[in-house]
Amino acid sequence: MTDITCIDTREGLLFLAGVLDAYSRKIVGWSMDEQHNAELVQAALRMALDQRRPAAGLVHHSDRGSEYASTSYQLLLQEHRIIGSMSKKGDCYDNAMMESFWATLKAEGCDKKMFSSRKEAKSAVFEYIEVYYNRKRRHSSLGYLSPADYEKQGEQGRGEKVPLLDK
Repeated sequence: MTDITCIDTREGLLFLAGVLDAYSRKIVGWSMDEQHNAELVQAALRMALDQRRPAAGLVHHSDRGSEYASTSYQLLLQEHRIIGSMSKKGDCYDNAMMESFWATLKAEGCDKKMFSSRKEAKSAVFEYIEVYYNRKRRHSSLGYLSPADYEKQGEQGRGEKVPLLDK
């Protein structure tokens, strides 16, 4: 799943694009910039692709934003044989997991404050995602494991990811 949010700073907005693995809730790609454009979302997707190296047929969900509908973004998906999925028009529930992450980031990682600069905001976001959220933050939906621990537990035994919770 993927989406864009913005973070307030005294220098202006900082845009943050993220890619979330729905299996583990791990943020596997992200990018920040003062511009809200296709390059921002492509950078986040490239980070996710480098980190995950998905097999053909991965389903990649986004909203209908112009960045995700752009020719360059759609070609990047095609190049990696990823199946694009977009929300229905006006349906915020299709991307609820990503929206939930943004709310958590802003409440816990940004402390609902105004950053003095984009550099300060970037540092706080990096620290939150890479040090805390992916490695330490526990999720009730993951059996109270962090995304990293959930993935490790799922890979044990058979060398592949397997769901751990009965739903």
